[in-house]
Amino acid sequence: MSNQTAVSRLATTNTPVLDVIRQRWSPRAFASQPVPEQALQQLFEAAAWAPSAMNEQPWRYIYAHRTDEAAFRQLFDCLMPGNQPWARHAPVLVLALTKTTYANGSPNAAALHDLGMANSHLILEATALGLHGHFMGGFEADKARAAFGLPDDLQPVVMLALGYLGQAEQLDEPFLSREQAPRQRRPVASFAFQGQLPN
Repeated sequence: MSNQTAVSRLATTNTPVLDVIRQRWSPRAFASQPVPEQALQQLFEAAAWAPSAMNEQPWRYIYAHRTDEAAFRQLFDCLMPGNQPWARHAPVLVLALTKTTYANGSPNAAALHDLGMANSHLILEATALGLHGHFMGGFEADKARAAFGLPDDLQPVVMLALGYLGQAEQLDEPFLSREQAPRQRRPVASFAFQGQLPN
């Protein structure tokens, strides 16, 4: 994807927000350029500093570079068929999990929230480094459980394709149209209410 096209994907906000938030979006077209391991470690370091209930830091990540064919295939095979045609070109695949119990064994009701916080830190750090990611709920959690021998209290939540931007034109339909579609968000007034929810 050209720099001009990438710039055109900046979010148009009604009030000012950080540039890194405006720059973050979820492409499906990735360049073949590998992601340096050092850059990945920087993303995970950013995730490490997300807030979490009781500072349990329940997030866990399993990742693979596309150059590691066996490890990449193990993650790739967990994806739903609708994501595989484009995600196979991503330089890195990541499985994000959360530990659903505290260290003392009691349930952690905030585990999903805390993983979301860590993922947000991770993807904004990625954006600041010129990387982009596309989170995918379309994967088979049971297959991931079996493939990685996960314990019952470790929940696979989402997968992430990560890399540098590629050319939108490398995508087939329907992915090309989705890549080029205008970015839209609901207005703040539709989800943020002072005092109480409307009737």
